[in-house]
This record gives sequence, structure tokens and C-alpha cells, in this order.
Amino acid sequence: MKITDTLLAEHAVFHNFFDHIEKTVPRLRSASEIKLLGAALEAVMSSHTKTEDDLLMEPLEHCLEQIGQSETFHDEHDEIEAKLAAVKNARQFKQARSLLLQAVQRAREHFDKEERIVFPLAERVLKAKTLSEMGHEWLNRREMILVRRLYRTGNLLTAAFTADTSASTRNGNGKSDGASRV
Repeated sequence: MKITDTLLAEHAVFHNFFDHIEKTVPRLRSASEIKLLGAALEAVMSSHTKTEDDLLMEPLEHCLEQIGQSETFHDEHDEIEAKLAAVKNARQFKQARSLLLQAVQRAREHFDKEERIVFPLAERVLKAKTLSEMGHEWLNRREMILVRRLYRTGNLLTAAFTADTSASTRNGNGKSDGASRV
């Protein structure tokens, strides 16, 4: 799968999470509840942002500079991260709620811009093989995150099995050759 398709799918998942946050926030009654939602969003956004920057934005940096968008995209990432960090430090409920909803709105706008500018640019500038290799690298990174989480929770045997099964059931292009056997 191409990195552009993968990141677009991640964006769809994020939009569902954003919808959940926007529906849930009006029912919350404490700053700590808002902070929990903000921390969850910050955790998943940071992983997405790092992967996106490393795999897609970096190779396109020169193109984004040519169209005057490089600094804008980095500034938007920084702005979203800053709003989510401010949610953690907010002392009042209304402030925390406002910052979280601002971060969600800004992330929606940023994703829209990526989908209109960055992804089509990547499809035009990068070869299909390169986009697929980037997608494969995305998958490798996600598997390593899963393995580290399983290891930290004490499920070392499960982590080893998951990594081994994932690697052995995919053929060279990242697709599964069939169900794994236990």
C-alpha cells in the first residue's frame, strides 16, 4: 500500500476520533476529563506526525519550499502540538475545553490541507515504487510500536509471536500470504 493511501486512512480514523471528542466534550464536567482526552489525542497525533514528517514531508521538503508551504506545514504541526500541551497545563475547565476543541479544529484544517496539497504532490513527484516502499516502512514502524507496547506490558511471548507472525506471513510487497497458524 502506498504511504499516501495509508496516511489518508489514518486521517479517516482521526476524523472519527475528532467526532468523538466533539460529541463527548459537552458532557464532560471536569478539567481532568478534558485532559485525559487531550492526552490520548496527543499520544496518537505525535506518532502520526513523526511518521508523516519522516516518511513523506522530508522527501517533499524541496517541493513544499518551491510552493511556499514548507514552513506553513511545520508551523501547523507545532501549533497543534502546542495546543495539546496547553490542555495538560490548563487549570480551568473552560480553558482546557477550549484548547482541546481548538486543537481538534486546527488538526482537521491541517489534514484537509495535506489531503489537497501534500498527498497529490507526492503522487505526482514520487514514483509509485517509492510510495509503496514508504508504505511498507510505515507498516514496519507500526509493528515495532506494537511489539514495544506488548513488551512493556509484560506480554513478551505475545510480542515475539506477533512480530514473528507478522514478518513471516507477509510476502515481499507487504501483503499477507494467508492466515498465520498457531
